[in-house]
Formats: sequence, structure tokens, C-alpha cells
Amino acid sequence: MSLLVVGLSHRSAPVSVLERAALAPEARGKLLQDAVSAEPVTESAVLSTCNRIELYADVDKFHAGVAELSTLLARHSGAGLEELTPYLYVHYEDRAVHHLFSVACGLDSMVVGEGQILGQIKDALAVAQELHTAGRLLNDLFQQALRVGKRAHSETGIDKAGQSLVTFGLEQLAAGQDVETWAHGKRALVIGAGSMSSLAATTLVRNGIGELAVANRTVARAERLVQILTEPGGPGAANGLTARAVAMASVADELALADIVVSCTGATGLVLAGEMVAAARAGRTAPLALLDLAMPRDIDAAVHRIEGAHLVDIESLADASADAPMAADVDKVRGIVSDEVAAFGAAQRAAHITPTVVALRTMAADVVAGEIARLDGRLPDLDDKQRAEITQTVRRVVDKLLHAPTVRVKQLASEPGGAGYADALRELFDLDPQTVAAVSRADTRADRHDARERA
Repeated sequence: MSLLVVGLSHRSAPVSVLERAALAPEARGKLLQDAVSAEPVTESAVLSTCNRIELYADVDKFHAGVAELSTLLARHSGAGLEELTPYLYVHYEDRAVHHLFSVACGLDSMVVGEGQILGQIKDALAVAQELHTAGRLLNDLFQQALRVGKRAHSETGIDKAGQSLVTFGLEQLAAGQDVETWAHGKRALVIGAGSMSSLAATTLVRNGIGELAVANRTVARAERLVQILTEPGGPGAANGLTARAVAMASVADELALADIVVSCTGATGLVLAGEMVAAARAGRTAPLALLDLAMPRDIDAAVHRIEGAHLVDIESLADASADAPMAADVDKVRGIVSDEVAAFGAAQRAAHITPTVVALRTMAADVVAGEIARLDGRLPDLDDKQRAEITQTVRRVVDKLLHAPTVRVKQLASEPGGAGYADALRELFDLDPQTVAAVSRADTRADRHDARERA
């Protein structure tokens, strides 16, 4: 089996295409289940963020896998296959590993070095584990990607190369001012209560806003976020923040009071139409700053043309980030990624031969047991001590004969091009393929159990 990723991102597709291709939360689970039901696919995971949609799979046929994953992405998104195809990228085997590790380190993010992608990768793995679409390969891959990303952030200055999308967006709204100075005392409206909206609310509070309203379709989630922000020890407790949760029906009224608006929901249509923003501006002289972090967009692009309203959205962030400076530590992260890709590949190739080695040792143990049983029939007068000594001697001989070749074959299998050693071992020792497959299935069940325990 082989690792394949098919996807599109802000690097390969315009924002308008990413908007149409965006996956609703409920569509992700159906996509995963349909993927593992497809003939060439045995495992699947989907990484869906505001600026990328990627489907990872363990496949047994490359071309059939590419065709199937591309078709599934189109079927479950809002864009047709003909529209998506020019913007899709394909990575296979080590290149697919390299891609995910680079994504985890923030090298492929719109803002280089942003760390929020680690949480999104963790969520992608959790969903795949919950739906049982991630097996040994994808569990190993995504867990290692998380470790590589954490290593990059702890061992280098990649964090200095960029900020989270929220911070970068607020910096664009502040237009050269210090964000804390710009935000101090202002009234803010945050629409949505998911991870990105929560991060935005927390960032605004830490930068000293005076009032905050959180609007969400499920008011209880908005209330929970407000409670976290204002409880003793929370980010808003020290500066006397006034915060409240409101229903989505109150957004128009809150918009008329706000100085800053941040929106990031999972809605498939516009949350703030141009007419609503224009009405909120009526009679106001103070500027209105709006940050749209949703994909597809929450805020009508027509807001760009409304006097006194300053809108920063994913498209304008992409333009701004293209000119952002790259820290020297990016090269160090690239080195980490290259080393980790090589180590992951070696570990996977070594693991591929393990069931064959186990089957070989199992067969050898069965041969020893059979010969000892035959010896008992020929020499029934052996006492227990003699029988134990003979048994131990035969086992030692077999272990010594198998030790060097099994150790060496694991070493050879871990090197590039070493996949054929498992086949050679099975052929040389005439191993039963069903026995090898049974060992693999047992290992996979154990891996899935361990993954669920860790989750």
C-alpha cells in the first residue's frame, strides 16, 4: 500500500475556487467513509482549513487512487471536477510525507510559521480515528507530523517568521499601528464560537478591547466562550472586560455598535451582506474594521466599497502575506523536515517487513515444536532435564541461524528501494501468505486500539 494526497490550497487555487470547494463539517465525515469504501483506498483522512482542502489515503493503485480521490473531493465539495482539476496537486509516497510535515511546520501556510495548523492536523486525525478510517499508516503519519511541527517550533525561530492568521489579519487592519494601541478600548463583535473565532476573541481581549459581543447560532457555545474569557484568571479578568453572548438574530444591532468585527463561521452563505454593513455605517463617523477568516467568505466583498469600512479577508491576506519577510530559521525547519521524512520512510519500510519476519520465526518455532514432539516419540525414556536441554539447544541453533539474516533484512528493508526484501524472504522460506497477512491484521488492530487509547 502507498500514501497518496490530492488537494488544493491557497498556493494552487484562487480564493474564489477555494470558497466553492470548501467542505461543510458534515461533508467531511461522509467524504472519509466514501473514500474507504472505494476500491483502491484502505485508509483516509481529510485536512480541511480556511485555505486548504487535502484528502490523504493509503491506496494500492496510484492512477486509480488519483482519479478516485479527485472525484470524491469534487462530489463532496461545491465545485465540479472540471473546475477543480486545474488546481489540484498530487503528492505520492515520500513527497506526500514531505508535504504534510511542511504543512505541520507552517512552511506551507499563508503566513509562514503560524502554529494553528497543528491543532487542525490534530482535529483531522481525531475525526479519522473516530470514524475508523485511519489505520496504521495514517495514524503514524499524522502523529509524526504533529511531533515534527512541535519540534520545528521548539528548536527554531519559525514563530518569528510569521504569526497566526488572526494576528496577521489584525495587523493588516491596524495598518501600521501597534495592534494593542489600535484595539485598546474598542468595541468588538466576534461572529462564531469555533477554534478560529475563539482565538480571535482571545487575541482581541489580550490586546485590550473594552467590550466584546460573541454571536453564534448555538448561543450556549457563545456563552461558554464569554465565560472562559471573563472568569477569574481568564484573559479579560484583569482589564475589566465587558462581554456578552448574543444570538445571530442580534448581529445587525451589534454591528451598529462595533468598531471591530471578526467573523469565522461554517456558514455556506454570507453572514454579513453589504446592505447590512452599509446600514450599520449610517450616521456613524468612526471607522469600522472587519476581518473575515471564513472559507467560504462570511462577509460580502462589496464591503470593500463602503466608505468608512475597512475589510480584510482571506484574499487580501494572501496578497499581503506574499510580501511578508521570511526568517532565516525557515532553512533550519526545512532541514528538520528533510531529516524527519527520511526517518519516517525508513521506519515505515522496516515496519513493512516485520510481519514477514514474525511469520518466519513463527514457522521456525513450529518446526522446532514438531521435531521435539517427534523426538519424544522416539526417545520416550528421556527425563525432563534431558528433554529441556535438548529443546533449548535446538531453539538456540534455530535462533542463531535466523538472527543475522532477520536483522540484516530489516536494515536493508529500511533503505530506499528495500520494499522487495519482504517478498524475497517469503519466497525463499516458502512462507504462507495467509500467515503473514494474519500478523499484519493483528498489528493493525493493535495500532488502532492504541490510537483510540491515546485519543
